[in-house]
Amino acid sequence: MSKDFKTTADAILQETVTTGQGVPGVVAMVTDRNGNIYEGAVGKRRTDQQAAMTTDSSFAIFSTTKAITGTAALQLIEDGKLDLDAPAKTYAPDIGKLQVIDGFDAKGQPKLRAPKRDVTTRMLLLHTGGFGYDFFNENYLRLATDHGQPSVITSSKAAIMTPLLFDPGSKWEYGTNIDWVGQVVEGITGKRLGEVFAERIFKPLGMASTTFEINDAVRSKLAGVHARNADGSLTPMEFELPAAPEVHMGGHGLYSTVGDYMRFIRMWLNDGAGPQGRVLKPETVAMAEKNQLGDLKVTALPGVIKSLSNDAEFFPGLSKSWAFTFMVNDEKAPTGRPAGALGWAGLANLFYWIDRQNGYGGYWATQILPFADVASFTGYMRFETAFYDSLSQRKAA
Repeated sequence: MSKDFKTTADAILQETVTTGQGVPGVVAMVTDRNGNIYEGAVGKRRTDQQAAMTTDSSFAIFSTTKAITGTAALQLIEDGKLDLDAPAKTYAPDIGKLQVIDGFDAKGQPKLRAPKRDVTTRMLLLHTGGFGYDFFNENYLRLATDHGQPSVITSSKAAIMTPLLFDPGSKWEYGTNIDWVGQVVEGITGKRLGEVFAERIFKPLGMASTTFEINDAVRSKLAGVHARNADGSLTPMEFELPAAPEVHMGGHGLYSTVGDYMRFIRMWLNDGAGPQGRVLKPETVAMAEKNQLGDLKVTALPGVIKSLSNDAEFFPGLSKSWAFTFMVNDEKAPTGRPAGALGWAGLANLFYWIDRQNGYGGYWATQILPFADVASFTGYMRFETAFYDSLSQRKAA
C-alpha cells in the first residue's frame, strides 16, 4: 500500500478521534489476499482511563459475528448435513413453537396466529424468517416494555423465543434470524457454537483472540462501550455481554480483535482458504457471495430505541441485496466499493467490507452507542473512500 494512503488514513483516524464530537478511540485495518496492508489505532480504549487504543485491542463485535455463523452453516451444507429448504425446526425444534404476531388487542395483549409456512434455514440466513430486533421494530419494543421480552444482550434462550413479525419468506427484516442459525448449527453438530467456530473456523484461520465467553485476557485489552449523549458528549458504560452465556448468540455474541477479523476477511478473499487449512470450498464462496434475495431488497433500519440506534442505511438510494450472509451493494458505492462487494456492521459502530473482485477488505472498529454514530460512520466512509481513491491512482499510474 502506498505511503500516501497510510498518511491519509492515519490522518482520518486522528481527526475522527480529535475533531468535533469525536470518538474515544478507533482501530482500522485494510488487507489484501496475503496480509494486512494498513493497520492503525488512535485514541483511548476508554475516556475515563489512560490505556491507549492499540491494534490488538479487544471489541464486542456485535453483528459482525453474523458472517462467521453464516460460514459455519455453509460448512454444514458442504457436509450434506444441512438442507437450506427443510424446516429449520428439523434442526432447532423450538423455532417450530413460534407464532406470528398481528399487532395487539384492545387490552394490549399480542394477537398471535400460526404462520402460513415453516421457517427454513435459507430464510434465516437471508433475514426473511420473520424475526426483528426491539431497537428496530415497534412490535418487539412493545413486547419488551409491556410484556417483559428479554433483550438479546441477555444471551438467553428466552430472548430469541419471540413471535414472528410476518409470515416466513414474505419480506426482508433484519433481526435475530442468525441467532437461530446458530441454534441450527448446534442442533446438527451437537456442540456449542463456540466449539464449532474454534474447531472449524478459528483454528484454520489462526483466530486466537475471538470468543463468545469474555475472560480476563479479553478484559485486559478491552475497548469500552460509550454512550453518545444528546449534547454529543460521550459517557463510558459498564457494558459486558454475559461471561457464561446461556446461548452462544450467532447474531452478535463474539468478542474479537480487528486483526483476527482480518483473517476471516482474507479467507473470503481467498476463496475459502486459510493459512492452516480450508474453511470453505471455492464453489461455496462463489455461490454464497451472490444475491440470494431474489426481488426483495435490503431496507433502511428505523431506530426505535434511540439510545441503541439512530435511523440507519448504507448508501441511501442505491439498491442493496443480501447474500450468505452479507449485504451486497448492487451498484458501485460512493466510496468506490464496486458493485457486488460484501459488507455489514455491528451495533457499536463497527463496519467492514469485502471486495473479492479487487482482492481487498477493511474493518473499522469503535465502541459507541447508538448505531450510525455520525462521527464514527463518517470516519469509516472517509477511510474506505481514501482507500479506493489510492487504488484508482495506482491503477492510473
